[in-house]
Amino acid sequence: MKNIAQYARWTGAAAAFALVAGCATGPNANPADPFEPLNRGVSSFNETVDDAVLVPVATAYQRVLPSMVRSGVNNFFNNIGDVWSLANNVAQLKLQGSAETFMRLNVNTFFGLGGLLDVASEAGIQRHEEDFGQTLGYWGVGSGPYVVLPLLGPSTLRDTVAKPLDYYGDPLAHMDDVRWRNSLVALRVVDTRAQYLRAGRLIGDAALDKYSFTRDAFLQRRRSQVYDGNPPDDGAGK
Repeated sequence: MKNIAQYARWTGAAAAFALVAGCATGPNANPADPFEPLNRGVSSFNETVDDAVLVPVATAYQRVLPSMVRSGVNNFFNNIGDVWSLANNVAQLKLQGSAETFMRLNVNTFFGLGGLLDVASEAGIQRHEEDFGQTLGYWGVGSGPYVVLPLLGPSTLRDTVAKPLDYYGDPLAHMDDVRWRNSLVALRVVDTRAQYLRAGRLIGDAALDKYSFTRDAFLQRRRSQVYDGNPPDDGAGK
């Protein structure tokens, strides 16, 4: 029941965000980003939190822990993420992706010390990351407008609506021990942010408009993910 209630809160939050965002449209809005004024405000808030909290913590994490330990942490969370990727590969009827993801899970869990070692990649078993937003896109649901979510960052309306199921499909969300669950979620956030420290600095130094650069890069990457790296040239966004 707790997970159902959390799912409902997520769905309500997504719907509320879309409703509020609709008030921010303007006559000169970018077709891909009609909520730009609101998105820029949320993006500015996220950057403030990132600079004040995540960057210092991620920097300390990167400096204190040896690369081998950080690699083990990253492998562990990737292995956990493969559980939901498997479900979405199956939902998209991707036989090869489903089979290889299933093999990755078993190989890394049983022979990689619970996922700390990425034995599957060394054996040439490809990783197929999929989430519910990609599954919706695969079945023809359009991406909708670009949105920036508080703390969660760049998204689309479709992916925002999909996030409750992505949350529900996260194995960490089903841990009964709240302290362990919150600790692991926090560790995953820090580990993920540490991987993009250098990229974040490069974007900040190179981009004349960081917001526009991030938006365009995200939308292009997301479209590529939905089409498995081979998007059509028709210009229609998925």
